Amino acid sequence: MLWLSSSPLLQKVMLLSWLLEKWVCTGFPVLLGVLRERDDDVEMVRGALETLVSALTPIAHPKLHANEVQPALMNADLLSREGQSISLLLGLLEEDDFYIRYYTLQLLTALLTNSPNRLQEAILAIPRGITRLMDMLMDREVIRNEALLLLTYLTREAEEIQKILVFEGAFEKIFSIIKEEGGSEGGVVVQDCLELLNNLLRNNSSNQVLLRETIGFDSLISILKLRGTTYSFTQQKTINLLSVLETIRLLLNGDSNTNILTNKTILVQRKVLDYLLMLGVESQWAPVSVRCLVFHCIGDLISGHRQSLDALASKSLGDGSEVEPALNSILRIILRTSSMQEFIAADYVFKSFCEHNSDGQKMLASTLIPHPMSITNARFEEDVNMSFGSMLLHGLAMSEHDGDLEISSRAASILSHVMKDNIQCKEKVLQIKLESSMPSLESAEPLLHRMVKYLALASSRKGKEEKSTTPRSSYFQPIILKLLVTWLYDCPKAVQSFLDSRPHLTYLIELVSDNESTVCARGLAAVVLGECVIYNKIVESGKDAFAIVDTISQKVGLTSYFLRLDEMQKSFLFSSEKSTQPQPRKPLTRSNANSMAEMEDIDDNELTDNRNDDHPMLASMFDSQFVNFIKSLEGGIRDSIVQIYSHPKSNVSVVPAELEQKKDENDRDYIKRLKLFVEKQCSEIQDLLNRNATLAEDLANTGGGGSAETKPRSNNGSERVQIETLRRDLQEVSQRLEMFKTENSNIQNEALSYKNLAEKMETDLKSLSDAYNSLEQANYSLEMEVRALKSGGATLGPDIEKIKAEAREEAQKESEGELGDLLVCLGQEQSKVEKLSARLVELGEDVDVLLEGIGEDETGLLDDDDDED
Repeated sequence: MLWLSSSPLLQKVMLLSWLLEKWVCTGFPVLLGVLRERDDDVEMVRGALETLVSALTPIAHPKLHANEVQPALMNADLLSREGQSISLLLGLLEEDDFYIRYYTLQLLTALLTNSPNRLQEAILAIPRGITRLMDMLMDREVIRNEALLLLTYLTREAEEIQKILVFEGAFEKIFSIIKEEGGSEGGVVVQDCLELLNNLLRNNSSNQVLLRETIGFDSLISILKLRGTTYSFTQQKTINLLSVLETIRLLLNGDSNTNILTNKTILVQRKVLDYLLMLGVESQWAPVSVRCLVFHCIGDLISGHRQSLDALASKSLGDGSEVEPALNSILRIILRTSSMQEFIAADYVFKSFCEHNSDGQKMLASTLIPHPMSITNARFEEDVNMSFGSMLLHGLAMSEHDGDLEISSRAASILSHVMKDNIQCKEKVLQIKLESSMPSLESAEPLLHRMVKYLALASSRKGKEEKSTTPRSSYFQPIILKLLVTWLYDCPKAVQSFLDSRPHLTYLIELVSDNESTVCARGLAAVVLGECVIYNKIVESGKDAFAIVDTISQKVGLTSYFLRLDEMQKSFLFSSEKSTQPQPRKPLTRSNANSMAEMEDIDDNELTDNRNDDHPMLASMFDSQFVNFIKSLEGGIRDSIVQIYSHPKSNVSVVPAELEQKKDENDRDYIKRLKLFVEKQCSEIQDLLNRNATLAEDLANTGGGGSAETKPRSNNGSERVQIETLRRDLQEVSQRLEMFKTENSNIQNEALSYKNLAEKMETDLKSLSDAYNSLEQANYSLEMEVRALKSGGATLGPDIEKIKAEAREEAQKESEGELGDLLVCLGQEQSKVEKLSARLVELGEDVDVLLEGIGEDETGLLDDDDDED
């Protein structure tokens, strides 16, 4: 049914595809057999090669389905799998017949287009395979061009083939062909040569070293020279210049810093900067695409290279009375160009010039001298004698009298580069004051305040352009906010100047809360607010860091504030892919050369209908370095706000009534009550700190979206509070433990002395008991004698009774006296033991444990007495 309903042309295409599929299995061996057994039948070999080329040429038709089997791809795959087929084709390159070599190169190019990896491996495995292809560059022009195109395809991804071509003399042959074709004025052959050269140099430091040490860069730089008087730029010439500029960028970028610095040094010595400035700045006829790539080359050349920086700083352009510094000319282009792409490229030059170049920043900042309004109102295009600083301030003040924020935002971008990471330049610019367009109504105001005014003006302009299809002002706010972020970073004086005007803080709060603003504008405004917290050294109440945090908490809410930062980090401007490494430039090839030569400016109409989308040009302005800077700064902002919110500023203005001494209250009770009050207050304060830390942690987690980087930071507040609490508790416990140890030692010493005294008293009691027992024995013996005497004679009875009574009375008196002394001593010791026992109980000691040994000793002594009895 599909065959019958198709058009005649589609039927022919489908029939041809079916025939190709049918004869593949039998046709290839026959054709390859013709090529192998070639004798003198040149026409047969030509026909076989031409048939193979047709079989490998794709058939394009709009009504063919994309998922259908492509005969050309299938034929290329089958032919590349044929054993010795590639070796056979390379052997045909040595034939004398022109058409055999021509069709062979076309066939190899078709194979390379459809099966590149298999063909590259096959050519590398064939001895002298690359050499045969290189020999074709010295053949007739048509053969040379086909070989050049084949080598261009072959070297795009194969590093081994690139090295072999260089050792086979590819550089010499490429520049020889370029010179024969007329350099930049040449045709597509020059484009192919430069594309092959770029393939050999891209990410290949060893080939760059060979080019530098063998041929040098003079042949390359000579292509940049403009010939003739009209400086006409055809499309092909534009493509050729773009190709050679891409070659220079490849030499200025790579994976070896040593090689890059060496390339920069030699290029500067060969005056490449002069040719670049002539092509990109002085030439008024150069296309925008060429000028933009020239500015990128200049930026790469001066980045981190002192000799290039000095060369650009001292370079002057123009003739006669029209001479001015090169930096002034580039700044004038930034301020007056109608192309946004050219502005971005020229801005890159100043970014590279000011990066890690404090001397250059100070030189540019020293020219920032305001002029009277009469001079400021003059058109800067007409005055070439205007200094860099005067021109920049003029651009910043343009919005004051004509309402054009575009020029002011471009000048703000340049000013941010001049002040970046340079505290001296920041403080110098802080002293600049601009006159108002109506001096009678308003006095001069600081430049910082003027930029905040432009920021508010950009919001009003954006509101008026809601109905417009070209919201061109959508990038004004982010660029001015970028300037404020750079200015306030690590500069307490700038923060103080910013907060001197109360409406500034109010406007930032409104901008952060404005859902109609772009994601980038809200996020950067939140970053500026955060800088007003972490770099705030103001002691005045109402402007210090605590007051700023309180304002954010009351007006915006910490949850919404952290969400603004999180939304910005999730936007396409701050994507993770961009923060890791900058995106490489797309190589210039035959397929995209025309589109890159006819560079179109960023079209505002391509923006989506959602006004919250950021302008596409910001993706170029916010490079990976700025994105990483914002991410690191955001971490410090979160930690500082959590710290301040967890530890609010103490401010006791009313003395509680509990602190007053009551009537008829003695000092001891008053001190005790105060102690309890302070302990209660400390406990309540600690609870408040813990609650604040937990709340701040929850808010930080909510704002950070629960990311892995945010959670550790947000836990710092509660962790610090808990650590401080534990440290104080540990210190108190340690002090109490030391006190208890001292008291315990004293009590043990007293207990030991009492134990010794008790042992002594027990010894005395034992001796007294022994004396009493001896008296009892003496008394018993006397009684026995008395009885004996009684039995012996009655006359002795009264005397004996008298003697016995006297002895008993005397012994009893002596025993009672000693026993009374002993009882007095025991009573005194008992009172001491009772007092010590009460003290031990207060200190928490167990008295029974301490006296356990004493009881055992006493029990043992009593047992001994019983035994003696």
